Amino acid sequence: MKTFKIGGVHPNDNKLTAGRKIVDVPLPKQTVIPMSQHIGAPCVPCVQKGDVVKVGQLIGEANGFMSAKIHSPVSGKVAKIDMAADAFGAKCQSVFIDVEGDEWMDNINRSEEVERICGLTGPEIIKRIADAGIVGLGGACFPTHVKLSPPPGTKADVLIINGVECEPYLTCDHQLMMEHGEEIFIGISLLMKAINVQRAIIGIEENKKDAIKYFQELATKHFGVEVCPLKMHYPQGGEKQLIDAVIGRQVPSGALPIAVGAVVQNVATTYAVYEAVQKNKPLIDRVMTVTGKSVKNPGNYRVRFGTPLSDVVALAGGLPEDTGKVIAGGPMMGRAMKSIDAPATKRSSGLLVMPTLEAQRKEMDNCIRCGKCVSACPMGLEPYLLMNEAESAVWDRMEHDRVMDCIECGCCLYTCPSHRPLLDYIRMGKATVGGIIRARNAKK
Repeated sequence: MKTFKIGGVHPNDNKLTAGRKIVDVPLPKQTVIPMSQHIGAPCVPCVQKGDVVKVGQLIGEANGFMSAKIHSPVSGKVAKIDMAADAFGAKCQSVFIDVEGDEWMDNINRSEEVERICGLTGPEIIKRIADAGIVGLGGACFPTHVKLSPPPGTKADVLIINGVECEPYLTCDHQLMMEHGEEIFIGISLLMKAINVQRAIIGIEENKKDAIKYFQELATKHFGVEVCPLKMHYPQGGEKQLIDAVIGRQVPSGALPIAVGAVVQNVATTYAVYEAVQKNKPLIDRVMTVTGKSVKNPGNYRVRFGTPLSDVVALAGGLPEDTGKVIAGGPMMGRAMKSIDAPATKRSSGLLVMPTLEAQRKEMDNCIRCGKCVSACPMGLEPYLLMNEAESAVWDRMEHDRVMDCIECGCCLYTCPSHRPLLDYIRMGKATVGGIIRARNAKK
């Protein structure tokens, strides 16, 4: 089986919720919808206090090229527009809606019947995706319509669908593939039409044998689509690693996948594309995994954005007594949450409840120059060096040593025998260097 060539690690996958059917989370009494749920400028609210809204109604207008529209996930009355904290304590402008019933916009097709025929052109498909506010649901939240509109002089020749879900514990993508495979394949055909390619490859890791078998059966009915089983190898879900594994092309430093003729989309994003184009449904919900070794009812839950994450945790049995930390996402790339009362957003791929003993970090020792972090880095970086540079605040050297190429996968931290917080320092340095680069470019 195929895999990528540089670095990577092999953590225990801990897919405790594999095979758990998707369960809908009940609507809350009030939702809080942040206007920043994507890379790029926050949206501008286009509703006011007292307005009555329906499910799917536009409430946040995109405010820039990299923005993605935001729609109401519920029906009810706008209680206020105010600042609200996210799961990590950062505040942004949000729309508070008191939920009243569940009344949808009339133009949304709520039928469960699979819609296979589409008469739209490529540009029309991309416009509908933009109007639906779709972003990458694999974690980056990059506006999908932007990714489907490559810069002049570039051309895609292959669409790669990311069904890897290499992050330990998470199974929301896996279950989505098993329950909505036909819709995902129609979404693939729509994406192929949007970027005008004749070939699509779906990468799935070998620990999802049922999904591989099911998708291989579906692929026989769709021209130009093939399934590529992959070895289990973290972080194979990273765009550059997946491209290397599937088609053997290496994306140059600082470049995007389109530089090697590839466009990558996550399976959840692809399903959202199907719903947007075929059902006229904007992105108002997603499937997320709630899991942990002590969680009573771990599972995969479909949640409307704006729903308090505490509601989802309660449906999973509540926080266990031995809870030491709750991670937004998975254990490798996720971040510890400050509060589970924060709202679910387009970024909410999962919640990992970690027991106290597993959540505690071990005491840091001196670097022993073993080189394990260098061997593990899938981007060919030197994490120990980048950490030292961050500690010394030598930002020019960090930029020279390609800190912006870091995908924050955590392989370096995972392999370090001295328990050094490599990723923490590199993240801090990357954020600082990124700010310096943006300020420098703004002066040009």
